[in-house]
Amino acid sequence: MKRFSCPHCGTRAYFHNLLCLCGEDLTYDPGARRMVAEAAPCANRDSLACNWSAHRDGALCQSCAMSRVVPVLNVGDNHRLLASAERAKRWVLANLAEWDWFTDADPGRRPRFLMLSEHTGGRDQQITMGHADGEITINVTEADELIRLKRQLKLGEQYRSMVGHFRHEIAHFLFDRLKVLPDFLPAFRAMFGDERADYGAALKAHYADPRDPGEDYITSYATSHPHEDWAETVAHLLHLTDVADSFCSTHLAMPGVPDDYHPYAETDAYRLLTIAAEITIAVNDINRALDNSDLYPFVLTVPVRHKIAFAHGWLQGHLARSDGKAA
Repeated sequence: MKRFSCPHCGTRAYFHNLLCLCGEDLTYDPGARRMVAEAAPCANRDSLACNWSAHRDGALCQSCAMSRVVPVLNVGDNHRLLASAERAKRWVLANLAEWDWFTDADPGRRPRFLMLSEHTGGRDQQITMGHADGEITINVTEADELIRLKRQLKLGEQYRSMVGHFRHEIAHFLFDRLKVLPDFLPAFRAMFGDERADYGAALKAHYADPRDPGEDYITSYATSHPHEDWAETVAHLLHLTDVADSFCSTHLAMPGVPDDYHPYAETDAYRLLTIAAEITIAVNDINRALDNSDLYPFVLTVPVRHKIAFAHGWLQGHLARSDGKAA
């Protein structure tokens, strides 16, 4: 994420800030991709701490308007959990806007989010995150850090976050947007395999006997089915691009990273991955100095780099490839 500043006094502002140290309100304009003055606020500014501007004449911002279902907010911690989940969603959407996804320049469909909670006021219900027909189900209960950590340990995962959940599930939606393009599916199947394989059976087999990712997959879950391999690959592309962008935006420097480097503008995916990997290795070393977990505990093998480069080419160039007519 790039750095922002207060439009009133120029002081550094952070992406989620509602108020500057100078006392002025901060509002993020997703179209301009900067903090602006005197913008109409999202209707969820006070209730969910959303600092985005309202979209056109609507009361909600572009991000909040995508949430078609929200949990009952007066039950348990649902209000706090939804606010935290929506914050993660805004972060991911702002990243994707760097490649013009879901912006005014993008004529294609937008995802619809079902923001659900396990806590309903009665017996807790099980929520399965996923994507189907343009609808993305998100379990806001996992916005509770302790709950998420327990599930991460139970499932033996190296990484689990709300931002990661959004990136993974949005990747499934992006597949549906891209699959209508003439050359996408043949190229996809050559790289990831045939996505028409029985999905339910594949997941059942995975949970019964998880496979080691080996050299060909970024995670064990990616081995389960081509759809999940794609979603995990895209999520890691977005992780790494954002890490590199955040590093460069804070004006940190290290050998191999040009002073004027702009990760979202990079067209050479392999160069992007090399730079991002060097950054994550350096930060991993810093984290270890404090006995903290690695920032990025994954190894980018050659096959994985090829998959990420494939996803990068399609996601960064989606408007040019579709002549602005993506479905």
